[in-house]
Amino acid sequence: MIKYLGSKRTLLSALVEILQGFPELTHVGDVFSGTSRVGHACKRAGFRVTANDHNAYAHCLAQCYVAADLEDVHADAQKLIDEFNRVPGKPGYFTETFCVQSRFFQPHNGARVDAIREAIAQKHLPPLLHAVVLTSLMEAADRVDSTCGLQMAYVKKWAARSFRDLHLRMPEVLPRSKHGPCRALCSDANQAVRVMDVDIAYVDPPYNQHSYLSNYHIWESLVRWDKPETYGVACKRVDCRTRKSPYNSKRTHRQVFGQLIAAITAPLIVVSFNNEGYQSRRELEGLLAEHGEVFVVTKDFKRYVGAQIGVYNPSGDRVGKVSHLRNAEYIYLVARPPLVTRIPDAIARLSQLAQRIDDSPAVDERISLQVDRVTSVMQALTAVGTATRSELRKHTGLSDYQVRMALDSLTGAGRLIVGAGGRAKVYSLRE
Repeated sequence: MIKYLGSKRTLLSALVEILQGFPELTHVGDVFSGTSRVGHACKRAGFRVTANDHNAYAHCLAQCYVAADLEDVHADAQKLIDEFNRVPGKPGYFTETFCVQSRFFQPHNGARVDAIREAIAQKHLPPLLHAVVLTSLMEAADRVDSTCGLQMAYVKKWAARSFRDLHLRMPEVLPRSKHGPCRALCSDANQAVRVMDVDIAYVDPPYNQHSYLSNYHIWESLVRWDKPETYGVACKRVDCRTRKSPYNSKRTHRQVFGQLIAAITAPLIVVSFNNEGYQSRRELEGLLAEHGEVFVVTKDFKRYVGAQIGVYNPSGDRVGKVSHLRNAEYIYLVARPPLVTRIPDAIARLSQLAQRIDDSPAVDERISLQVDRVTSVMQALTAVGTATRSELRKHTGLSDYQVRMALDSLTGAGRLIVGAGGRAKVYSLRE
């Protein structure tokens, strides 16, 4: 897959382990799909996946890696890829823009991209087959570029890989899911969640001011093949100036993200967010807690390659100092009330998963409280015999929501006797 800032490659095993902890949930919605690494991993693990991204290049990747099924496209795609690998280069828009006016690719490879992209356009292929061969071209170009992974700039001297010849390969398209057809949407995320009828919503929003359209404008132009006017040294598409996302603004991020979470109907919400984002962990936990029980998993990882290399001026001299080389990625697990209704022991499962997967050196007090919530309610009932939910809040120090979730878990396990006590239910432990 293409090099990508914010790619969840390092989190895939943890994310899949979390989702596999709920075999009752079979349909995953990837709200901001990007490279489709997460959607692809979920489909490989057996889930049905609906992926969404509003950028054309990301939608193309989702069509290839999520919506397309190997049984349907492999033979035709491989035949076309073999054919395109024999196409000689013919310089055009791509070469002039990204090899002459800028230096993202060497001209001999730019000419091949031009010729192959024109050949794809002339085929008028079915959408999913079109996406597979276009993804093959995108990834072939990515393997011979001269960047640090972002298309905000190119490196001063040609990268060693840029001297290689462009060669297309068959993307790793997966067999169809046993749980039903996978889909790829191309919509605004806040609108997409309103039509996603899924069991698990995975939300990995833009964290800060960095626009994915600006960072990967070449792929957007390659997929759209609209040959737009450009500006600046990086030859960005002119619409990078106008296609702005509210997720890239500190002023609007919290509001639009809150609206998105409120619109999700999936029983389980999984959110990825790191410590360089507009919202702090405390702010996000508070926002998410309005919609259900929240567990947090911390994963430690290296920052993107540009940070590892350092900061340089236009003359190539190293200047300044990178503030930090590692980040913390937080995975927020939000158990909405429908999850507990459907799976009575869901809270206990999430507690165990959070403990097992977390990279934190110590589990904080909040997580410890969540892990011990059911135990705390049982101890209180053992001590007092019978109690209402309000009384259990006082005895345990837990919130009303936490007490209710604990009682639901105990009821589902057959451990409680529920009686009438005036206007409120009275709870006691079954002998």
